[in-house]
Amino acid sequence: MSDIIATMRSWWQDISGTAIGAGFLAVLISYSGPLLIYLQAADAMAVPPAVFTSWVFAISMGAGLSCIFLSLWLRAPVALAWSIPGTVLLISIGTQLTLGEIVGAYLLVALALILLGLSGLFERLVQFLPPSVTDGMMAGILFGFGLNAARSLAADPVIFTVLVVAFVLLTVLLPRYAIICLVGIAIALTATVFDAPIGDVGLAFASPMLVQPVFSMAAVLGLAVPLFITTLSGQFLPGMAVLRTYGFEAKSRGVLVSAGIASAGAAFYGGVTVASAAITSAFFASEACNPDRSRRYIAGVAAGVFFCLGGIFAGTLVDLLVLIPTAMISILAGLALLGAIQKSLSDMMSADNVQVGLLTFLVTTSGVTLGGIGSAFWGVVVGLAAWYLTQVATRFKPS
Repeated sequence: MSDIIATMRSWWQDISGTAIGAGFLAVLISYSGPLLIYLQAADAMAVPPAVFTSWVFAISMGAGLSCIFLSLWLRAPVALAWSIPGTVLLISIGTQLTLGEIVGAYLLVALALILLGLSGLFERLVQFLPPSVTDGMMAGILFGFGLNAARSLAADPVIFTVLVVAFVLLTVLLPRYAIICLVGIAIALTATVFDAPIGDVGLAFASPMLVQPVFSMAAVLGLAVPLFITTLSGQFLPGMAVLRTYGFEAKSRGVLVSAGIASAGAAFYGGVTVASAAITSAFFASEACNPDRSRRYIAGVAAGVFFCLGGIFAGTLVDLLVLIPTAMISILAGLALLGAIQKSLSDMMSADNVQVGLLTFLVTTSGVTLGGIGSAFWGVVVGLAAWYLTQVATRFKPS
């Protein structure tokens, strides 16, 4: 008993205003940007607000509980959120699958994360996948989404112009808070220009809805496989690298297993895979969070608490977001992903085999569906085939 009291006293002494502020800001940014992408996927699938509320509850609680547990256990500022590539994939492939099939794909990804974590083969598996292929697929998924967002210019050129001009100015004047301010502008426009009843939004608790999983080959190959690859290479790998760069010995085994368990729980309520948040991890692990490195884990705990609060009041979040016009949501989500699109394209063009990356990118971006399976899977197939053919041909090339 005395040990528990001593531990809790230690946690209390480690609390700092900067760490709590960092955790709150990270959650606010997640709800301002990535959640809008999730909402666009729900709109594309014609999902009712009640179902989307369950999704928000699931991803918020999954990310929140994971952040709290891992940060306290590892004494490291572990930041987890939901898979951004997974939400983007939903926009293209979600309309071709039932909700049960999507949940089935999420469960398989969660199981794969748990097994991979227990096996200790995380680094070896990532090395097996050529960076040019994973970078090309990531760039294709995000770039295709960006193109759809740009088409909103035709739907509402005035709103498009206002938001883009505001975004450009804010990224120069207030780069850290640009997306948050942009969402504030969007809500103001929604209330004034579109006369939406923003003032009628009140506190509303989440109403979680269980979904029966269905397993199909189309969902496995079209959603589960690309989601697993992009989540590993695009989120867990850089997330773990960031923590190690700042001197935190966070074992990938514990992080993957915990994220997998959280993902499995979230999946039954429609929540997408829980994944490492690399950019947030960098913010939490830096001196800007707390000069004392041993106390920075509090930022991860704080983010987890705020995520859980967001999950509890998911009804309020959804009631507010659904009032924003669809075209505006598309623009906001595209602008929120602009940095990720830039990074993915840069990584692809600087990979060891640019040609393979471009082939993967083109097939993924095409949006082609073959045999009921989406383009992200076929992008990986073409990319891997091109990469291994290149390796074989290089061996027989005359010196």
